[in-house]
Amino acid sequence: MGKSRLTPRERNEQKWGLIFVAPTIIGLLVLNIFPIFQTIWQSFFKSGDFGRGNVFVGFQNYQKVFGDVEVWQSLWNTLKYALVEVPVSFVLALLLAVFLNRKFRGREFFRTVFFLPMVVAPAAVAMVWKWLYNSNFGLINNILGIKINWITEPSIAIYSIAVIGIWSVLGYNMVLLLAGLQEVPRDFYEAASIDGATGSQQLFHITLPMISPTIFFVLTTRIIAAMQVFDVIYMVINYNNPALKKTESLVYLFYKYSFEQSKKGYGATVVVVLLVVTMILTVIQLIGQKKWVHYE
Repeated sequence: MGKSRLTPRERNEQKWGLIFVAPTIIGLLVLNIFPIFQTIWQSFFKSGDFGRGNVFVGFQNYQKVFGDVEVWQSLWNTLKYALVEVPVSFVLALLLAVFLNRKFRGREFFRTVFFLPMVVAPAAVAMVWKWLYNSNFGLINNILGIKINWITEPSIAIYSIAVIGIWSVLGYNMVLLLAGLQEVPRDFYEAASIDGATGSQQLFHITLPMISPTIFFVLTTRIIAAMQVFDVIYMVINYNNPALKKTESLVYLFYKYSFEQSKKGYGATVVVVLLVVTMILTVIQLIGQKKWVHYE
């Protein structure tokens, strides 16, 4: 049998389809794919004198990274941030989504209020939270009647930064989970109520299994984003802050090496390490989701 030929209309649809997706494909290649390979290639070089030129050094940068205490500390700081920000923001967002999925007066107003942090400029967020965390006249210490150095005490500074991250992404997670909740048929809840199921039983046996694909998407994207935390640390923690070493993330370290010290090769190596760690975490999630995510 010969190959079926496309009709003029089908060829025209294919042409316009390619035209419409071309900007996205070009954008991914130029802004995402190409920089990844360029960064990996850069990690095998050392910046020349005065930041000019590159000298091929092979795996020397990687050998140095694995023995660099600052890199390991930054990795640990990044993991601590993610371990606090991701689960707490997810649980709070899920509770808010369940609450705001019900019908009551002012529901749209509350949805808007909780989503607002997502559209606020990061610089404004940092300025407000630095004032809230101020140990002398900050609102938090004055309300609680205590004096804690929230962002200058090395042992708690990274958790204070995580609180800012939780506040910033809460509305985004809520909107995604709310979209998933609205796809759950109401008949399931009515049948469960007739059978005598309580609210918590409906949550764990109906709601969570039904929105498990949305939960998986939210957790996966939030872990990737949390591992790339930079802006809030850069704007809240000053260079003379005693907690700087305990709050530096891997991306912050990359910025310091690449743009402040002109060690672009070593900075690229730090980013490659972050890429590998993030890929490992993502693969673990992809394998684990087969046991708890229901797509039916």
